[in-house]
Amino acid sequence: MTEKREYKDDYPDKTLYIPGPTEVREDVIEEMSQPMFGHRMDRMTDLYTTIVEDTKEFLGTDNEVIILTGSGTEFMESSILNLVDENVLVTTCGSFSERQANVAERLGKTVDTLEYEWGQAVKPEDVRERLEESDTEYDVVTCVMNESSTGVRNPIEEIGDVVAEFEDTYFVVDAVSALGGDLVEIDDHDIDVIFTSVQKAFAMPPGLAVCVVSDDAYERELESDSASWYGGFQRSLDYYDRKGQTHSTPAIPVMLAYRKQMKYMLEEGHEARDERHREMAEYTREWAREHFDMFPEEGYESQTVSCIENTQGIDVAATIDAVSEEYDFVFSNGYGSALGEQTFRIGHMGEHDLESIKELTDAIEDVADL
Repeated sequence: MTEKREYKDDYPDKTLYIPGPTEVREDVIEEMSQPMFGHRMDRMTDLYTTIVEDTKEFLGTDNEVIILTGSGTEFMESSILNLVDENVLVTTCGSFSERQANVAERLGKTVDTLEYEWGQAVKPEDVRERLEESDTEYDVVTCVMNESSTGVRNPIEEIGDVVAEFEDTYFVVDAVSALGGDLVEIDDHDIDVIFTSVQKAFAMPPGLAVCVVSDDAYERELESDSASWYGGFQRSLDYYDRKGQTHSTPAIPVMLAYRKQMKYMLEEGHEARDERHREMAEYTREWAREHFDMFPEEGYESQTVSCIENTQGIDVAATIDAVSEEYDFVFSNGYGSALGEQTFRIGHMGEHDLESIKELTDAIEDVADL
């Protein structure tokens, strides 16, 4: 059994360059120390309606927004329960898309996969071919926008355009490590459900999941016999329409932090935030190709997490430890046993900028003697 390890009060502060959680503004964290209030008070209605409507404005969507206490995994699960009667096509190209397939199987759905090697991206033309030629009528197609295990950014816009041609099939996107740092026109590409976690590119403390739901997806759930109770679209949205609150007790302190950070995000603007993330990503790729190589398929690199192939054979674990010890910067090894030493990952998302990313790459160069 795991033994207790007592939490101490003297941990050094580390700057996070991992795929999440990421850095959070001090005044955003301070918002969490406000006095507690009841989740059925008018104050809660003011808070929740503010963050929901601000999120719609930031994302530029006319679709409905749900914000619940939990991780993005909540909506990974509930979107399957809410929309899939029987058959789901899961596109897989890394750990988190494979997890979606596992979740759907555990929920008793019939799962077909469109599989790619890790590092390769999902291709819209392959999705079209599968939907056209399969004898199975799929209720849902799923895709991970940003495979943080491999650093692949899948072309969800083009995939959404394809799925939209199949009237009875819905498109669900896991955007956990991208939304807020990589602009996507949700409504223009008929994305029925797209969800994220706030501790990634939104640069907030962990604890909330955000989901954007189309009218068609809402109506589809009304016909379902197995919709999620906690993450049900109807339950969440109908309660919001009646009360302007969440149906279950929320993490109020994290929502207070969300309100503060979303104001910053609105002030910066979605397009400007997207451009800042693009600059960080392009710099990191250039640096990686100078010293190592990029792991993902060319042209499909993530805008928020760079997965770098360890072509020089450095000791990744030792380099991470040394950079943490000498510079108080933390970046990440490759995901799991398959990529642990073969790759390493740099998260350039949230409130980071070009200068802070250069500080990390300088530190890596110094420690690894590049």
